[in-house]
Amino acid sequence: MTTTVRDAQAPLRTLYRNTPTAAMVTDHARTCGADPADPFHSLVEPMDGCGVSVPVGVHRAVGGLHDAPTAGDLLCAALAACQDSAVRLVANRLGIEVLFLEVRVTAQVDVRGALGMEADVPVGFQSMRCDIHLEVKDGTPPKLLGSLHAAAKRCCVVQQTLHHPPPVTTRFLPHRP
Repeated sequence: MTTTVRDAQAPLRTLYRNTPTAAMVTDHARTCGADPADPFHSLVEPMDGCGVSVPVGVHRAVGGLHDAPTAGDLLCAALAACQDSAVRLVANRLGIEVLFLEVRVTAQVDVRGALGMEADVPVGFQSMRCDIHLEVKDGTPPKLLGSLHAAAKRCCVVQQTLHHPPPVTTRFLPHRP
């Protein structure tokens, strides 16, 4: 028997309605590069300790080899994955049958900012685009599709975080083995 999103979320919605603090979750990742002297390669562990590590490289535009996904690629991947999940979850809740789904994210950055070449060039992506290629079962009402589009954008945590960035604190701490 297939569990629907509605069935899976029902007890969670009840819990969060009754105990709002239970809805606060913490995601995390850590780097764990084998050679800290290598300026071009590292590993990142999403959900540190889960046993999955992703190689990370440096983009050729800033002197790297670009032989592994860069941090920018991973940011694009995070948005693509989150938006894909949001579409799937919302479609299931609305009873929309998805026949095809591909989310493609592209981002543009002027790397002169990251290289510290010009003070007026910002460090960071100047634009991002999220293209959602979606095919649903024939006969799906247009109004229902509109609801899917609106809810999927609203429910994508990564997209909403990019639209409304939280404060980020960076600390340098001494290593204590």
